[in-house]
Amino acid sequence: MSGLARHRRLTRIWASRPGFRGWFSSVNHTDLGKMFIVAALVFFAIGGILGMLIRAQLATPHSAFVGPEIYNQIFTMHGTIMMFLFAIPTFEGLAIYLLPKLLGTRDLAFPRLTAYGFWCYIFGGSMLIVSLLLGIAPNSGWFMYPPLSGAIYSPGINTDFWLIGITFVEISAISAAVEITVSILRYRAPGMSLDKMPIFAWYALVTALMILTGFPPLILGSILLELERAFGLPFFQADLGGDSLLWQHLFWLFGHPEVYIIFLPAAGVISTVLPVMCRTSLLGYGWVVAAAVGLAFLSFGLWVHHMFTTGIPNMALAFFSAASTLVAVPTAVQIFAWIGTMWRGRPDLRLPMLYILAFFATFVIGGLTGVMVAVVPFDWQVHDTAFITAHLHYVLFGGFVFPMLGGLYYWLPHFTGRTRYFFLGETAFGLVFIGFHGTFLAMHWVGLLGQRRRIDTYDADAGWTAINLASSIGSFVLLIGLALVLIDVVLHVILSARGRRNPWHAGTLEWAMITPPPAYNFASLPRVSTREPLWTDPELPNRLVRGEGYLGDPPTDRRETMIVDIASGEPREIVVFPRNTALPIVFAAITGVFFLSLLIKVYWITPLALAAMAVMAWRWTWSIGDRTDAGPQPAGQGLTLPLATERDRSPGWWGSLFLLTANATLFGSLIFGYAFLWTIAPGWPPSEWLVPSILEAVVAIGGTLAGTLAIRAASVANRKGAGCVPALAVALIGALAAAVALGLLMARIPDPTGHAYGATLLVLAGYALFHALLIALMIAFLIARVRAGYVSPIRRAELGVVRLWADYVAAVAAITIVLVNLPGWVA
Repeated sequence: MSGLARHRRLTRIWASRPGFRGWFSSVNHTDLGKMFIVAALVFFAIGGILGMLIRAQLATPHSAFVGPEIYNQIFTMHGTIMMFLFAIPTFEGLAIYLLPKLLGTRDLAFPRLTAYGFWCYIFGGSMLIVSLLLGIAPNSGWFMYPPLSGAIYSPGINTDFWLIGITFVEISAISAAVEITVSILRYRAPGMSLDKMPIFAWYALVTALMILTGFPPLILGSILLELERAFGLPFFQADLGGDSLLWQHLFWLFGHPEVYIIFLPAAGVISTVLPVMCRTSLLGYGWVVAAAVGLAFLSFGLWVHHMFTTGIPNMALAFFSAASTLVAVPTAVQIFAWIGTMWRGRPDLRLPMLYILAFFATFVIGGLTGVMVAVVPFDWQVHDTAFITAHLHYVLFGGFVFPMLGGLYYWLPHFTGRTRYFFLGETAFGLVFIGFHGTFLAMHWVGLLGQRRRIDTYDADAGWTAINLASSIGSFVLLIGLALVLIDVVLHVILSARGRRNPWHAGTLEWAMITPPPAYNFASLPRVSTREPLWTDPELPNRLVRGEGYLGDPPTDRRETMIVDIASGEPREIVVFPRNTALPIVFAAITGVFFLSLLIKVYWITPLALAAMAVMAWRWTWSIGDRTDAGPQPAGQGLTLPLATERDRSPGWWGSLFLLTANATLFGSLIFGYAFLWTIAPGWPPSEWLVPSILEAVVAIGGTLAGTLAIRAASVANRKGAGCVPALAVALIGALAAAVALGLLMARIPDPTGHAYGATLLVLAGYALFHALLIALMIAFLIARVRAGYVSPIRRAELGVVRLWADYVAAVAAITIVLVNLPGWVA
């Protein structure tokens, strides 16, 4: 087959529908990555405009630009948009677009999940923007501290927009994290072992794992606060056995890892772009990977340094202060590796390199002020002043936006296939750099002079007027610079001439394809033996076009790529991707109806939306798989491989594993909250414990345990070619029995509105009940699949997925029963 014929055939197989209608059905990672990035930049523009409104209000004392209520909405939405709707989605978009190209494969692990996550992001973000336009936006700060955000002090719908909208958006982040983790571990070019992965893939993997373990505490906190506001469950009310500090712990268990979740992708961009700009390879690859992993671990031990002023014990102050200082070590390892790379190479001061140098100057200042606030006495003085706001922006803007702008200009020729013609970028860079430092250096100064953050006015005799005016002028210079960046990019896309394929002479695989990239990425999949394949084999792009790699001549119209061994990168299976479909956007819309029904408190719609979501999930998964055993498939180069559905640990198993990682983190956070309230909150223990029921405990634990054992028996029977439906029926009965027992347990819990004890037990039991019903639905689905012929002794992957979920549900049921009944048993 000629190269042109191969291109046409692969394009027909992989391309999305033409025109804007294709946006709503595309599951191609290139399309979705671009859509993520564009949407994130739109939200960035909205958040930037809100930031300018803040600076306009603070430019002069006693400003009448906006009133206190509108100002509270503006600064709350500014922080919310920048943290939740810009920074993380920008990483998601870049990773979704780049990773298959860097890894030498054709798409991510779960294309429809990518699309579903994108539409959840759009709908959830739009919900927040609509609240701003209607004047009912969140107004309690992007951190939503109770009791200020509780029903007593914030009785309107404003706070509910934040709690429900952010939870909706977090679905997107969890979906992307599962997608990215599985894709990096299993979907790589043959021969690409872990030590040969592009450095950006390592950073993306670490970031995705941090999202899976860092975001669930915030999701749990949002759920608990919304339950308190909507139904009066007093998790954060001290007079009813709650404690507002529980929210701070849950929020900052997310909030401080969030800083590094934002920084690490930008560091991955630097580690990718900097060596190319310096015409050398990255110095200390292994040390950089170890530093990124170490930074991820340390970031989860820092959250209390946001709470130094809350009266925590001195031992905790010392521990978290030391941990906050120690985090500078892995950060310094990366910075010195980058400096060593520049020293060893010959830096080319083109636009991407200018932004990287701006990052060094800015982020180091932010890191040094971070060490300052890690010192407890200093933090006591500057806590909640403009100094902290300036430090935050130096770390986040300097550590994220500058590298991302450098990455934008580095990969822009890849997005468009064009070369730069208009050179507004250099002028824009100067304005951005000067405007940023002019804005936030002044804020450090005024913060040290005592100006509080989140204030809408100040007195003229405070001595802050000139500094605030200078800061506001700097912010508008920054805005002009960012506007010029946008104009420069638009002119590049519209008017620039076609460019060569690899203008930077980079060595990574994304430059081995034609640009802009085709829908299928690679005409045939490469075999990799080094970290910079294009430097090792400059002819690799031409050989791939000629079909000299794997899967170059598809025998059918299926979308296929390869799955490899995690450690060695050797080929293991062929995976078949789904075609374009509108299922993700429809599923996201139904999910949006569920959240909207909670927001506007039309609760009769909520169960209907849940039922519709279950139907959509059934429809979604039913379309996967075949009814015949395919056997080994040709993969090219004389290699034959089985399909992924004919293995115990299919992509669905790996996806479930990491989704359950996030799920278990949420459950662990709930247990932490239970223990925290028991030991810290006033009024514990209450006057009466829940009276234990041995029957409920035996049925709940026994039912889920019998279910997981029965599913194992079904797997054994299926391997032997015997019928597995009877064993699955036993598992279904066990799951339903456990659900009934848990439902009866919930009905016996003391008044959950009267004390946080009852409210906590209700949520624990509700969590277990939901998962018992979920596994019952999964088992019923599996029975239907077996009867329809989708499962055989060879096509056994679905049994492994359900078994994994059943094991988790059994563990949840056992832990829940013990936690709920233990006080009564002990008493």
